Amino acid sequence: GLLYEGVDYRLLGAAANRVMLMTYEWGYTYGPPMAVAPLNMVRRVAEYAISEIPAEKISLGIPNYGYDWPLPYVRGTTKATTIGTLEAIQLAIDHGVEIRFDETAQSPYFRYWQYGVQHEVWFEDVRSLQAKFRLVKELGLSGVGYWQLMRYFRANWLLLEEMFVRERGYR
Repeated sequence: GLLYEGVDYRLLGAAANRVMLMTYEWGYTYGPPMAVAPLNMVRRVAEYAISEIPAEKISLGIPNYGYDWPLPYVRGTTKATTIGTLEAIQLAIDHGVEIRFDETAQSPYFRYWQYGVQHEVWFEDVRSLQAKFRLVKELGLSGVGYWQLMRYFRANWLLLEEMFVRERGYR
C-alpha cells in the first residue's frame, strides 16, 4: 500500500502518455526469500493504478530474473544472488530437487543444499508469466515491459507472441 499509494498516480497518468508499473522486487536482494513479483501483490498494484490512470496507458512491469537466497535469512546480512530462469532450472536439475509452485504468488520456487548451506530460489517461468499476461488482458492494460533483458528465456517470447500477437492477428 504505502509504496504505491505514496505516488500521485492520477497526476502521473494525466501528465504521461504511458506508464510502466514496477510490480516487481517484492522479493529482493536484501529482503527475505519470496516471489519477485507475486501475482496477488502485482494485482493489488495494478488494480490501484487503473483506479487512477486509464488502463490503456499502463504497461505491467515484469521481472526477467529471480533470486537465490542462502538460508537462514538474517535481516541486514543475507544477500541474494540474481539468477535467470534457465540458471534456476539448471540448479534444480543439478541438485535433484523438485520445483514447486506457489498458487497464491503464482511463482515457482525450490530449495537446495550446497556446501552445507541451504538455499531458497524464486524465479519466473512460463506459468508465472502466463498468469501476469492474463492479468494484463483481464484489466485491459496496454501491454508489458521487462526489467533485465540480458537473461534470455525463449519460452517467454514464444508465450508473449502466442498470447498477444497471434491472438490479435498481427504478424
